Amino acid sequence: MGREVTFDFPPKRIISLVPSQTELLFDLGLDEELIGLTKFCIHPIEKFAGRTKVGGTKKLNIDLIKDLKPDLIIGNKEENTQSDIEELSEYFPVWMSDIFTLADAKITIALIGEIVNRAPEADYLNHLITAGFNDLQTLALQHDIDKKVAYLIWRKPYMAAGKDTFIDDVLMLNGMTNVITESRYPEVNLAELQALNPDLILLSSEPYPFGLKHITEIQSAIPKAKIIPVDGEMFSWYGSRLVKAVQYFFEFQKGLY
Repeated sequence: MGREVTFDFPPKRIISLVPSQTELLFDLGLDEELIGLTKFCIHPIEKFAGRTKVGGTKKLNIDLIKDLKPDLIIGNKEENTQSDIEELSEYFPVWMSDIFTLADAKITIALIGEIVNRAPEADYLNHLITAGFNDLQTLALQHDIDKKVAYLIWRKPYMAAGKDTFIDDVLMLNGMTNVITESRYPEVNLAELQALNPDLILLSSEPYPFGLKHITEIQSAIPKAKIIPVDGEMFSWYGSRLVKAVQYFFEFQKGLY
C-alpha cells in the first residue's frame, strides 16, 4: 500500500476486517488479542461468538470500532471500503494487505506474522503452503489437465473472476486457463460465456449461493461445458485456509484426470 504504519509492539487489541485474515490470526496462536471482527469472520466458529462484531467487510460500524479502542486494525484493499479505511486511519493504526497472487498471499502471511509477534508460526504455514502448491502444479502437469475455465461469483448479473485476481492465479496453479480475459470481476452473460467455449464452469459457493436450478439454467445455455459447484473459500481465501486448500485441490484435480 506504500504507507507507513506505527503501533505499539506487539499489539494487544486487534480488530480484523477480513474473514481469511481473521482465521489466519487465530491459527497463528492469537486469542484474547483479537477483540473485534466482522460478521463474516466465522472461522474458527468456536471463536466467533465471543468476539465483538464490527459490521460487514464493506460496511463497518465505525463508532463501535472507536469504542473498542484497538491498537491495530488489519484489513485488505479489495475487501474493505476505501472511505471506511481512510476514516479509521485518522484514529488508529490500520495495516492493509493487497493480494493478487499466491506469492502475495505468502508475503502477507509472513508480514502479519511479524506484526503480531508470530513470525515462526507464519513461516511454518508458508512452508506447508509452498510445498503443497508446488506438488499441485507438478500433478497438473503430469496429468496434462489444461482446462479452459470460467469461474462465476454472482448472478443477476452474472459476474466472473477475471485477470488480476487471486482466484485467477489459483486456477492457473491447478492447470486451468481462465477464459475471462478482462480484469477483476466483469459482468458476463450466458451467450458471451458460450462463445468463450469453456471446458468447465465453476460456480463459487460465495458470495452468491448458486444452487441446482442455476446449474440447470447454465447447462441448458452452454451444453458442452461441465458445470461444477466449488468451495469459494478454497479458491479465494488467502490466509491459513491455503493449507487446507491443498488437499481440496488434490481431490479436485483427480476429478479432472
